[in-house]
Amino acid sequence: MNLKIIGKLICLFVAISSLKAHAQQVNIGGLKNVLKAKPIILSGGASANNVFTGAANDRPESFNYCFQGNLNANVFGQINLPFSYSFTNAGASHTQPIPPNRFDLHPTYKWINGHIGQVTMSFSPYTLNGHQFSGAGVDLSPDGPWKISAMVGELQKPVAYDTKNPKVLPSYQRMGYGGKIGYEKDGCKLSLSTLYAKDDPTSLSLSRQTDSLLVFPQQNLAMCYTAQLQPMPGFDVTMEYANSALTINEKDAVSTSSTNYLQSLMGTNKSTTFYSAIKGAMNYTFHKSTIGLGYEHVDPNYRTMGAYFFNNDFENITLHVAQTLFKDQVSVSANMGLQHDNLDGKKSRTTERTVASMNLNYTPTEKLQMSTSYSNFKTYMNMQSAFQKINQPLLPIQNSDTLNFVQISQNANFSLMLATRKDEVQSRQLNVNVSFQDASDEQGGKVAKGSGSQFYNLASTYHIVYLKKGISLNLAYNITYNTIGHTEMTTHGPTVGVSTKLLKQKMNTGVSTSYNTSTQNGLTQNNTFNIRLNTSYTVLKSHK
Repeated sequence: MNLKIIGKLICLFVAISSLKAHAQQVNIGGLKNVLKAKPIILSGGASANNVFTGAANDRPESFNYCFQGNLNANVFGQINLPFSYSFTNAGASHTQPIPPNRFDLHPTYKWINGHIGQVTMSFSPYTLNGHQFSGAGVDLSPDGPWKISAMVGELQKPVAYDTKNPKVLPSYQRMGYGGKIGYEKDGCKLSLSTLYAKDDPTSLSLSRQTDSLLVFPQQNLAMCYTAQLQPMPGFDVTMEYANSALTINEKDAVSTSSTNYLQSLMGTNKSTTFYSAIKGAMNYTFHKSTIGLGYEHVDPNYRTMGAYFFNNDFENITLHVAQTLFKDQVSVSANMGLQHDNLDGKKSRTTERTVASMNLNYTPTEKLQMSTSYSNFKTYMNMQSAFQKINQPLLPIQNSDTLNFVQISQNANFSLMLATRKDEVQSRQLNVNVSFQDASDEQGGKVAKGSGSQFYNLASTYHIVYLKKGISLNLAYNITYNTIGHTEMTTHGPTVGVSTKLLKQKMNTGVSTSYNTSTQNGLTQNNTFNIRLNTSYTVLKSHK
């Protein structure tokens, strides 16, 4: 190896050592091209912006300016070193590559993809799902039906108890080990993923203080089974079943027995709890119709140490239908779902939620397209007072809820696109969009005054393009109306804009103006008039 090659490798190592604090992928298989690549390729840009503001009232005039730019140095086609700067009337700032406080490497070679450093991986929503860890992982996807993934690393760093900052709870070091194996062939997909996480009880020296704070070493074993099958043409079935065993205090020496199979795979004690989750869906497509049914059940307090947040204690059923009509000119789809929580009956209140949505698209010709959608969300909450059980009447039928509360939220949208002309000379198109949103609270069958809000918006644009002359004209009118409680607000006004290309298509210039009025409860609040001018000129091939 001659001195020139050694010098290139040294430069590449120095560039890697000065990476910015975000991850960059390096293709190991492509490193052989490093010796052939250019040492440094520079790219970037610069811009200057100036804004002058004047007002008819007592507000002072102001002039603001901003000069900013960026420069990127690509080293041997593998590493990027970005620089940026900005200079404004409020001050100046700049950024440059700094040694990383989080270092990631994602080497790839053919069907092997590695993850080294502080990285994230996802196996399943019920096992490992985007949790960052310090360690290593690998994804193997060779030609064939089998796919394999694995990881090992630190999920949580130890945090010692600080008497000067007692609000920050201590934590044990937590290690995680996981894997996933999948099989895919002929429309059949089967997979098994697992995650085992365990706290190191020796990672904190003051264990008595942590015990007094109810912070104990924990362990978790989660497994998930997934299957996607096609028993017949047009019929798809997806099933997912997960189990999670969580021990919240490994110091508990009292052992218990359970029929859950995870007990034989992980040591358990009296503080160990077993949870389950199930999710399934069926979709059947025949002719030009589709019907689907979904179900999901997650036990209360279901938790996996491979995810930061997990929605639990709910059960929902969803129904989906879709249909195309009139030679595919009309497509209709609808969804409906029911959801409720308090699966174990231990909460003082039960929340029920209904979701319904509909979409309709109509395309009779290439020049006309229309679509509309509607969705409705309702949340039912039945709250029971603690005195209800204390003052339980003799007849159960006399026991009624103390509060029935319903939240209603709905929105609708309509859009239209009409091409009035399209030829070699002109192109004309009308776009109209109308949207509506409503939110309110209902209690005892009545909507309380002042609790609702409505929002209406109309946006219309007529776009004309003179193709041979390179002139574009836009005419628009917008109006918004919304109510919040007893307050009504309206804003409306027109906009006109024109743009064209000059000097052999190298210069693009345009001007637009708009005027709008805002009112509140019928009284004018302000009138706004503005003019915008813009121009750009292309120099050489890649400079503006």
